[in-house]
Amino acid sequence: MSTSLADWQGVPPPSAQRLEGRFIRLEKLDPARHGEGLFKALQGPDADPKLWDYLPYGPFPERSVFDAWLNNHAAHSDPYFFTVIDRASGEVQGILSLMSIVPAHGRVEIGHVAFGAPMQRSPKSTEAVYLLAKESFALGYRRLEWKCNNANARSKYAAERLGFSFEGVFRQHMVVKGQNRDTAWYSILDSEWPTIGAGFEKWLADDNQTDSGQVKTLVECRA
Repeated sequence: MSTSLADWQGVPPPSAQRLEGRFIRLEKLDPARHGEGLFKALQGPDADPKLWDYLPYGPFPERSVFDAWLNNHAAHSDPYFFTVIDRASGEVQGILSLMSIVPAHGRVEIGHVAFGAPMQRSPKSTEAVYLLAKESFALGYRRLEWKCNNANARSKYAAERLGFSFEGVFRQHMVVKGQNRDTAWYSILDSEWPTIGAGFEKWLADDNQTDSGQVKTLVECRA
């Protein structure tokens, strides 16, 4: 895009109710329809025991507290939450959001990522992020952010694999669950998205995601 922003008018806030992918679809969070599946995926006996380690809330052993958490987020537009639905089975398998939404400056973040075990290390988790990134840049956002606890090795690895550029660490940025959090910052800019987006599409394509697994890695598809 042009470096001049003399005519910049900002961008609209997210409003999508459904985003369709090959492996999953994203539906705007509806606790009445998604609550049971989300509780099973995120808090059930087969849930990832490390899921809540770096999130500012959870775990939720009591369903009533979990439902209150969902209802609170569903009632607000920032964060703007989506539920992840497996297209093949129709199962609810995770949740994530667009957050820190600043339409006036074209800045938005992907966060509150909580994927059930069937999504982890699968094309579904990558596609969920791709769909939100694609929607963000289609709306005209200039900057897509990813932030995480600097001690969260899994999230930092994911950010770099997904094409986000590391920008630095905010030291003593937060106090979360009674502990210091240094926050690692990552971003994708709109000028970078055509190449990064094409890499996602190549990685998710039928000829790369075969019955025996991926042919090329996401990094290779982006090269």
